[in-house]
Amino acid sequence: MSTGELNRRNLFRAGGVVAAGAAMSMLPGVSFAESAPGAGQQTKTVTGTFRPDVPDWYYLPVDVPPGVKQIDVVYSYDRPSVPSGTRGNACDIGMFGPEGHELGTRRGFRGWSGGFRDRFSISASEATPGYLAGPITPGRWHVILGPYTVAPQGLNYRVDITLTFGQDTSKPFRPNPAPETAPARDRGRSWYRGDSHLHTVHSDGKRTPEQLVADARAAGLDFIVSTDHNTSSSQLVWGNYATDDLLILNGEEVTTRSGHWPAIGVPAGTWIDWRYRASDPRDFRRFTDQVHRVGGLVTAAHPFANCFGCTYEFAYEIADLVEVWNGPWTADDESSVTHWDGLLRGGRWIPAIGDSDAHNPDHTVALPHTVVQADRLGRAELLAGLKAGRSWLAESKDVQLDFSVSGAGRTAGIGGRLVADTGTPIEVRAVVRGVPGTTLTFLDQLGPEHSETVPESGTATVAWTTYPRYSRWVRVEVRRPSGGPKTTTPNAMVAMSNPIFLGAPDAG
Repeated sequence: MSTGELNRRNLFRAGGVVAAGAAMSMLPGVSFAESAPGAGQQTKTVTGTFRPDVPDWYYLPVDVPPGVKQIDVVYSYDRPSVPSGTRGNACDIGMFGPEGHELGTRRGFRGWSGGFRDRFSISASEATPGYLAGPITPGRWHVILGPYTVAPQGLNYRVDITLTFGQDTSKPFRPNPAPETAPARDRGRSWYRGDSHLHTVHSDGKRTPEQLVADARAAGLDFIVSTDHNTSSSQLVWGNYATDDLLILNGEEVTTRSGHWPAIGVPAGTWIDWRYRASDPRDFRRFTDQVHRVGGLVTAAHPFANCFGCTYEFAYEIADLVEVWNGPWTADDESSVTHWDGLLRGGRWIPAIGDSDAHNPDHTVALPHTVVQADRLGRAELLAGLKAGRSWLAESKDVQLDFSVSGAGRTAGIGGRLVADTGTPIEVRAVVRGVPGTTLTFLDQLGPEHSETVPESGTATVAWTTYPRYSRWVRVEVRRPSGGPKTTTPNAMVAMSNPIFLGAPDAG
């Protein structure tokens, strides 16, 4: 069966629809005959061509009869040569069940692998990572195809759908989410190290959950947030790999065509839709509200990442956090910090966060990570600390930072406010350890105000005096002129803090 060539002019002739929000289209479907009792398989093939002006999402209806115990899908597409500077072919894939595929239909979602896999299987007992095991209910399923980029020549695709009939005698899949505590690392009110942007084989990562846990423990982390792209599948298995010295929180990197926004700290099994663009602000608000209703936080991820669909184009005021440092320090991170600092100077403070976004074994977990002050090592407490900006960012577990201000007999720490008259002298003080070869700088809304070189011992105490009359807030950066781990970018960040505000609340 062939769909022919589809573009915006003949979508309706092909039975397509353009939905509100990100454009989407329906492809001609396939039906399978009911099988006689017993085992057996049927395979149907769909081929077609996408042109460069296609919508974001296509849905291939698959009518599944009773008696099916497993669905297998294999797809492929051509990759013709393109001139330098021209985007080639890339196409994502996923699956929705008969409960529906309309925007926000969580019950219908059965999995997503983007462009990372060329095949997947779903049965009641197990599923390919990224997909959800469960009964193969009779009805109209939908394979979703997402032409991510399309070469000028078009994208020729093929989808093979195989149904296996018979009674599934294996045990049904039983979710096993991560425990809600990690008692060996819970120190009560303290500073906790965590990486809140990480991937496994459940999306486009190459680490298994077990390997990610091992690397996070070796990096000295107290907590991690699993944020596989556009799927909730890994959230249901973390209990199989949890230890008592690492708290595992659930998340999803909501990966849209207008940027990525990790939803972090959500209950296990939470799925957030991603089929819209920044031009659909009501949809973005709808799904960020969903995250907030279940107690999670919204992160604006790698805002200036130089890849199609990666740059954050949504409204910053809806985000709870801005990921200003993503992986080894690069020019993208410099742009993110500059933009975040500009928001802060303009009176819009969104706490900064740093994450490794580690996908593969050669990506260092916890480079960087965020150190957050929380009342205990628990989901609600950690998220409260992050949202309040009681946090600082670190290159590794070797980096230590203590940053505070004092004046008029009072003291305030990161994310806090010291209320004082405009003429009150305020001592700004930072103590660092584990940062040899660096320079420490205090900044306020005017920019860098005071810098000192850290001795080769890597330990220093730096103090500077300002006044609320001159500084509305202060923050600290520690940088290494020669670069940092896995980067040759000069003036690389080693540590940085969220601000401490000075003066009356209406002055910050």
